[in-house]
Amino acid sequence: MSGRIQEQDYTQKFSLSLWRRILNHAPQYKKQLMVLVVWMAVSALIDVAFPMMTRYAIDHYIAEETTEGLPWFILMYALLTLLQVVSIYRFLYLGGKIETGVCYEMRCQGFRKLQELPFSYYDKMPVGFLMSRLTSDSVRLSETVGWSLLDLSWGVVYLVLSVAAMLSVDVKLTLLTLLVVPPLGVVSWYFQQRILKAHRGVRKINSEITGAFNEGIMGAKTTKTLVREEANLEEFTALTGKMRNTSVKAASLSAVYMPIVLSLGSIATAVALWQTGNMALAGTIQLGTMMLFVNYTVQFFEPIRSIAGTLSEMQSAQAAAERVVSLLETEPGIKDTPEVIEKFGDSFRPKKENWPEIKGEIEFVHVDFKYQDGEQVLSDFNLHVNAGETIALVGPTGAGKSTVVNLVCRFYEPTGGQILIDGTDYRERSQLWLQSNLGYVLQEPHLFSGTVMDNIRYSRLDATDEEVMEAARLVSADTFIQKLEKGYQTEVGEGGSRLSTGEKQLISFARALLASPAIFVLDEATSSVDTKTEQVIQSAIEKVLSGRTSFIIAHRLSTIRSADRILVIDGGKIRESGTHRELMDRKGAYWRLYTTQFREEKEQELLGKESKND
Repeated sequence: MSGRIQEQDYTQKFSLSLWRRILNHAPQYKKQLMVLVVWMAVSALIDVAFPMMTRYAIDHYIAEETTEGLPWFILMYALLTLLQVVSIYRFLYLGGKIETGVCYEMRCQGFRKLQELPFSYYDKMPVGFLMSRLTSDSVRLSETVGWSLLDLSWGVVYLVLSVAAMLSVDVKLTLLTLLVVPPLGVVSWYFQQRILKAHRGVRKINSEITGAFNEGIMGAKTTKTLVREEANLEEFTALTGKMRNTSVKAASLSAVYMPIVLSLGSIATAVALWQTGNMALAGTIQLGTMMLFVNYTVQFFEPIRSIAGTLSEMQSAQAAAERVVSLLETEPGIKDTPEVIEKFGDSFRPKKENWPEIKGEIEFVHVDFKYQDGEQVLSDFNLHVNAGETIALVGPTGAGKSTVVNLVCRFYEPTGGQILIDGTDYRERSQLWLQSNLGYVLQEPHLFSGTVMDNIRYSRLDATDEEVMEAARLVSADTFIQKLEKGYQTEVGEGGSRLSTGEKQLISFARALLASPAIFVLDEATSSVDTKTEQVIQSAIEKVLSGRTSFIIAHRLSTIRSADRILVIDGGKIRESGTHRELMDRKGAYWRLYTTQFREEKEQELLGKESKND
């Protein structure tokens, strides 16, 4: 755990353009946000009007000791109060709607983006970091858009209107009251930079904690078998301790900043009260005007405090916004050209009527491949596979076997050369066209929470129950399924935890077969099962691969003897090629691999028999 991948750092300054980009990802809420700002402006306007009403009441009704026009004054005051109630209701309603809507959009778009991104993205991005972006970061972001922007708009409108109102009454007194604004701006700039940096640290560590939770849960069995509980707890405690310290630093900065703002506001209020009091005693202003300035000065720093707090909140949320936007705006390393999308559609709007049928002829033409920030894996790699041919790939770890099949599946693209399917560069076809014709069975197959029936049907959702059961029968999975407590309606558990590895393999075979793919890939599909289950799976393989172009990566060489062609891959090159018999007769690299493995298996078998006799 100590070597865990670090979350990405974000160092940009506070940016309003970032928030505009967020709204560009949720354009349907722009209009509602504008309406919200209008209602906030109405509310701010009424807040500015109330001190003017108070000034009129004091100078007219109290100072002049008259009730002339009082009914109209009461009616106007009541109408303003009613309008204020309506405006508050509207902005609370719209704020809540925007908050939930933006969160919904961010999560939907984020999940969609994850479907589009290639394998290379997941090679470097831990699951926990992605979970953090789509959960806590999205919530934090939507709260800010829904409420912090609301407070910011109210504060700005109120400040502008109240300053205009004060200037209309007394320019000199207004400027005297606003003397504290420049130092307030300097203090705000100083603290906001540090608060933003601290909050970025909090969001970064939060992603790492989510990642640690994910690793701890997914690796629980490994942790127990290696007796790592105490060490893992210590490392996790250190990580959460770092989170606590960074959070305390951010909170401390905010705790220092807000009293400074309050103090400066109190100084301005004291200046206004002292100056207007003297003027009122001297008879140069009326009592109502004095109350007007005192009210405005007291209320003037309320929106400043609100704006300061909102900016602090937005800076905290900007760290979350940066992470969400970084996901939404990640460009896939593999994407179809506009011309291809126009003709064949994309992953979500396919134009299947234009899809050509795949026969299965595949050709590597002078292919080079290099992983990002990695060494060269394939160099000038050439291979021609006939339609319906079964190709087995063997060789040492890191030789390039998985790279070959991942390139066939277009999970990665060649950095040089071409890969042709039925004579056409597969980049001239859509990714969905190819991957809809793929069947891929992994060494550790993944099952989804749900029933056996659901998991087999996952490859073709419109398949009938009879078609699902027929696919299971063809790969000999029906035998064990019928013995389960509820048969095809048995829950498999998270990740298929209630089934054995062999049972999960057979279900994954049935799932792949149900889609009737033209190209099959088996990646170490029998390496994690016992001999008896291997025989069942081997029988299933022969049925599944019949008439389909297929690639088999195998550790157990006994499972590939019937392949049409066996390729020995080493150093990204084809060192040997031929049938099992041809390669055995040559007594080369394949012969050495096969005989060594055969000898080791026999030794294990003899040791097993001896231990039983003992």
